[in-house]
Amino acid sequence: MFKRRSLFAALLPSLAPWPALAQWVPERTIRLVAPFAAGGASDLIARMVAEEMTPLLGQQVVVENRTGAGGSVGTEAVVRARADGLTLLMGSQATHATNPALQKLSFDPTADLAGIGPVAGVPAVMVVPEALPARTLAEFIALAKARPGAVTYGSAGIGASTHLAGALLAQLAGIELQHVPYRGTALAMQDLIAGRISMMMDTLPTALPHIQGGRIRALAVSTTARNPTLPEVPTVAEAGVPGYEALNWYGVYAPAATPEAAVARLNQVLAEVVARPAFQARLAAQGMLPLTLDPAAFTAYATADRQRWTDLVRSANITPAD
Repeated sequence: MFKRRSLFAALLPSLAPWPALAQWVPERTIRLVAPFAAGGASDLIARMVAEEMTPLLGQQVVVENRTGAGGSVGTEAVVRARADGLTLLMGSQATHATNPALQKLSFDPTADLAGIGPVAGVPAVMVVPEALPARTLAEFIALAKARPGAVTYGSAGIGASTHLAGALLAQLAGIELQHVPYRGTALAMQDLIAGRISMMMDTLPTALPHIQGGRIRALAVSTTARNPTLPEVPTVAEAGVPGYEALNWYGVYAPAATPEAAVARLNQVLAEVVARPAFQARLAAQGMLPLTLDPAAFTAYATADRQRWTDLVRSANITPAD
């Protein structure tokens, strides 16, 4: 049985002072690898971070998209890179938590990469077609219990955050849902709007325009606190499923042997970027939450999150061949 682990119970800055170190200064351009295609959340956040870090570090930070294998190709490229602080990864829940649970990797992202710090969290939102009779999460659960296995939920594909967030809901609510995987969120959303599937746990930034346009209805958000973008929508936990939380997070990593002085300097600069009101406003416009932790706390969080989703994958018997 899946047991919930605490996930960013308080999204507050945690900047423990570092030991006195000679300040690291980058000698040339820094590559920030985004392991997903241009236009997605990983790419967007990477470009926002690169733009803000460049003047603070005194060197250009350029984004390089290295796609494939659900983010594992770009992640491995950084694992194999020289550990000099000049090659970084925009890591995420996918690269560090769900991929290791679902794929056989030739590297260990926890051991082979050093956490610099988180940047943002992307909440999920439970959405249903306007025509669905369930207008609250409690009513949806009642509908699913009355029709076990007949109520469907769509996702961007097997192992995607939208899949696992739905599987977690089914497990904690004690209901049986039929998973319908798609090749991407856009196709799943089309079928949701048309009423061909019953529910999605979609990322808030992609679902928001459809919610605001009245094409779908939001029943709950996946975080432990309500989202300022949808203040009237309750959390899954307060709507009747205690212990539920799902947050698709993004953060910066470097090869494991990167000098401590470089990690400390990069964390300092990253935290300064995330703390800027203008940067937070850009995140908020996308429905994202700013996250700031020191490297040790970030590593502990990512490690716990990996175990959390591994437990779910095993207990729900989720495999890439589903």
